[in-house]
Amino acid sequence: IRHWSQVTGILADGDAPNQLKTTPLGQKLFGRHGWDPYMENPATLWLIHWLMSGRAEKTTWYWAFNYYPNSVFEREHLVKGLEKLVTECRWGKISGSTIKRDVECFVRTYVPKPPSPKTTFEEALESPLTELGLIKPVGKRDGFRFVRGPKSSLGRGVFLFALIDFWKNYSTARTLSFETIAHEPGSPGRVFLLDESDLADRLMQLDQDSKGKFRWSETAGLKQIIRDIDLDLDTAFQFIDEDFQFRHN
Repeated sequence: IRHWSQVTGILADGDAPNQLKTTPLGQKLFGRHGWDPYMENPATLWLIHWLMSGRAEKTTWYWAFNYYPNSVFEREHLVKGLEKLVTECRWGKISGSTIKRDVECFVRTYVPKPPSPKTTFEEALESPLTELGLIKPVGKRDGFRFVRGPKSSLGRGVFLFALIDFWKNYSTARTLSFETIAHEPGSPGRVFLLDESDLADRLMQLDQDSKGKFRWSETAGLKQIIRDIDLDLDTAFQFIDEDFQFRHN
């Protein structure tokens, strides 16, 4: 729990050794008057997915969603790809068994395990992110596919948060191209597995969704987003709040 809470930015190291503190995001999500203390809203799951798979620090998750070249895979394909990555980046000696365990954990994060009469209660517990339907098993015993397409449960608030978070780390420019948002590693299009049609629909609604802070532009055949605000997480949090409004009414 400590590991995943720190990976997603819910908890951070405290001021003293072996001490943890709740981050502003953790307070907003799970605090006394938080957005979703019992994780009942899909917006929480999409946000956690973004914080895990949109950040390069969580290598397997980030690489699988942003760099793996095919839509269909087996666990062994991911293992070999990560082993190649380790070699190319000269990260030193990382055992194959460590990579295999990480890949197994990655798959279990998004794919529910088939039920079995011998499964214990603890083994039957699934990751909440399986509800997102981002990865599905295919015909073969160890076959899976990334499910690219519209994501009806992905709210405009979390999408805007992800866009700001990505943009803030990618560029200081006032414009960002459609191609970058759709295909650049770490982008909303990649991490949320959005197809170009659904992504374009979302971007064309940004003027309304953001109350004019972001605008869609098609000038001289160039499709891009123009921002009229600074990129900061306080603004991003304000957009997320809209996805949880039903809890405040």
